[in-house]
Formats: sequence, C-alpha cells, structure tokens
Amino acid sequence: MKELNAKNYEKKDRPIKIMQFGEGNFLRAFVEWILQDLNDKGAINSNVVVVQPMPVGRVENLAQADGLYTLCLEGIDKGEKIQSRQIIDVLGDFINPFTQYDKYLSYAHSKDLEVIISNTTEAGIALDENDTDFTVCPKSFPGKILAFLKERYDFFKGSKEAGLAIIPCELIDHNGAELKRVLNELAKIKGYDEAFINWMNNDNHYTETLVDRIVPGYPRDNAAAICEETGFNDNNIVKAEIFHLWVLKKEPFVQAKLPADSTGLNVIFADDITPYKQRKVKILNGSHTGMVPIAYLAGIDTVRESVEDGDVGEFVHQLIYDVVNPTINLPADQMKAFADSVVERFKNPYIRHELMSIALNSTTKFKTRLLPSYNDSVNNLHKLPKHILFSFASLVTFYRGKRGNEDIALNDAPEYIDFWKKLWNDHTGDYKAIAKIALGNESLWEQNLATDENVELVGSYLKDIAELGERGALKKFLGR
Repeated sequence: MKELNAKNYEKKDRPIKIMQFGEGNFLRAFVEWILQDLNDKGAINSNVVVVQPMPVGRVENLAQADGLYTLCLEGIDKGEKIQSRQIIDVLGDFINPFTQYDKYLSYAHSKDLEVIISNTTEAGIALDENDTDFTVCPKSFPGKILAFLKERYDFFKGSKEAGLAIIPCELIDHNGAELKRVLNELAKIKGYDEAFINWMNNDNHYTETLVDRIVPGYPRDNAAAICEETGFNDNNIVKAEIFHLWVLKKEPFVQAKLPADSTGLNVIFADDITPYKQRKVKILNGSHTGMVPIAYLAGIDTVRESVEDGDVGEFVHQLIYDVVNPTINLPADQMKAFADSVVERFKNPYIRHELMSIALNSTTKFKTRLLPSYNDSVNNLHKLPKHILFSFASLVTFYRGKRGNEDIALNDAPEYIDFWKKLWNDHTGDYKAIAKIALGNESLWEQNLATDENVELVGSYLKDIAELGERGALKKFLGR
C-alpha cells in the first residue's frame, strides 16, 4: 500500500496566507476541512503554515506526510447515515518554533500572510508575566503572537497594510477580546511603545468565535479498513461527526480575508455570538447534563441508547423543545433546526458517547448548563421548568452513589461529593429535607432554589425515584 504523501498524491500548490497555531485533531477535522472547501470552490486560494504551540506535538509527523491526511466524517444528516473519506491537502508548511524560531519569525516578513487562526486549548490564552525573553521562542501562546507581531511591525515599518485577521477558536468567552487584552498587558510589560501598541490594536483585526464539532480523533478500531478504502497508508487519519458550526463575530476585515460563509457550510458571521453560545450550552450541553442521571439510573450507558429509549428519549425531547428552546432569543426556525441537529448527533451510530464521561463534574455542570434555562424560564417566561427539577432530583439521587446494587464511580470535586454523601447519610428517607438542603445550597448554585414549590416538587420526585425506581418515576412524570 502506498504512503500518503506528495509523491503518491497530487497536492495543490497555493500561496501560504494563513498561519495556524495548533495541529491537533479538532483543527484538522474542522478548520482545515472548511479551508479545503473554500479552496475547492474558489472562495480563497491559500495554504496553511502550521505552528506547533507546545514543545511536543505532531508537526513532524504531518511534515513527513507533506501535510496530507485522511478526514473521515461519520454521522446522520437529515435522517441519512453518512460515511465520507476525504484527503485534505491545505497544509503547506510546518514549524516547531521551539527548534525553528528563526523560520517562525521569518513568516512575519511574508506579504502573502493575511490570517492567523488558533486553538491552543482553553488554557492557551493566558498572561504569563515572565514570558518576556523574545530572543528565544516564548513559552506562552500570547508571547509567540506578540513576538511575531512585533517582528512584522518592525519589518513593514508599521504599515497598516501589514495588519492581519486574527481568529482564535479557543473555547473561552470572548476569545478574541481576551487575546487582545492579554497581548496588551504583555506589550506593556515588555515596554513596547504606543505606536506599536496602536498598530497591534487598530491595524490587526480580532474577532470572536464559537466552534462546534465532535472530533473523536484517530479511529484506532478501523484505521486499517479506512486505509484499504483510500488506498493509502496514513498515520494521521482523523475522524469527526458530520455536524459542524462556526460562528464568528462580524468584522469586515476578517470577512474579506476569510469569507468562510461563502460556500454553503454551516458558518455564520453574526453581530453577536452570545445567543449562539447560549444555544449550544443550553441545548447540546444542557440536555446532556439533564439526561445523564435519569438515563444512567434507568440502566442506560450511552447517549445514543438514551435518546432512542422510549421514556428517556421523550423526556429529552420535551426538555429541549418545550423547556430550553423558548428561553433563547433566536428565530424559531433556527432554534428548531439546531435542536433537530442535536438530536441527530445524539443518535450518531458511529460514536459511542458514554454517559459516565459526561457525568464528570455534574454538580458544576448543572449550575452552568441547566440553571441558566431554569432562571430564564422562571424570570422571563414566568414558567416553572419541571423537567429541570425532575432532572435535579435524579442528580441528587445519582450522587447517592448507587445504581441498584452497583456502586457509581462518582467523579467530582471532593467537597461536592462529601456534601452529597453527608446529605444522604444525615437525612435518609426524609426526601423533603433532602430537597430543601440540596436546593438551598447557595455555595453550589450561587442562588437559593429552595422555594416552597420547588421543595415540594423535588421532594416528591425523590420519593417517587426511591419507591418506583428511576424508570417508574420517569413514567409517572411523563404521565404514562
């Protein structure tokens, strides 16, 4: 079988206009795939130089394959099962800045370069006040960016035309603004003059983004079969779901340099990305968190089994469409389309998503993923979201630590596990007391949820779960 490289596969030669920090599975299965589509359809003509943000990474492996790799997209789209195989060819150069610092800085001199994209994990955009020696490769991602921008500013003598579109994809709030803030702090620590700082702020153009695609990564279970299908031996195969969403805050310069919404993909330039983030967190993440204790206590182990189960699936459907959707300020047709896509993703037969992997840190996840919908429903719609309260009762029961005779491997902050354990030990059988204390723990929820009505409802749900079992209590809740 042939190796996947430029000797055995015709690779397009394009100018390198995009620098990308990060070479991991997500960027290769998401951003590179979008860039491939833009190139194939003539919206851009650009290859990518990949910069490895950490001393250890995979740019060397990618370089050995001349940047070529196989992308496998697998999932359900509009009810149809899809498995696709595609060779991605947009990676044009590879840099480990820790060993190739001069080469890295040389790209600051490029007239072709227009765009910087990054995904350096949530911890990547952080200020390191000691990361100031730019004679060697800076340790932090902001340090690397600042060194690069200063080199570019000096080389082009502060020309406005040398400014770049900067597109961070890290999963933090206001990622573009936060990167810009950290760069300014570090520039001041470095003592850079106001002329450079003004150029950095005003002639470079930062946007904020939200990204969404599940990327399992290298398909160890069927990599050999995929190579047989494509006819190439490939150690850089990456697997992802069909669904994709990229929301970018509108910024004219960024839109001109990277018209990512121009080829019909699920890419949106929006005035405000906040509603889209709320939509993802409330619907995708919130329904995950809402279903986990119910489904797991009912004897189910995976997301797909949960939504295909008659009782749990109906609960999840009602939670999404009847409870959460109305709390989000986006057009109804967009909300329904996104909700439909989420349910399809949950049913993906090619991804085994364990409930217990989602159950990690469920106490905090309830606060961040479900409480916003609870509060919006109560305060704005003046409706009590009983589905969220039933899920809460199931969560409280989940933290009792038993599924029948089986111990549950609880994985949360020790102080949270201790709270739940003490609650059950001190008040076993007194479900109203358990409900009142659990709902009233302001240190957990940053608010007191123990209204009389909530205590009565959650207490009754706890009692039903104890006496009827989780499935019996769920059937009763659904009126079955």
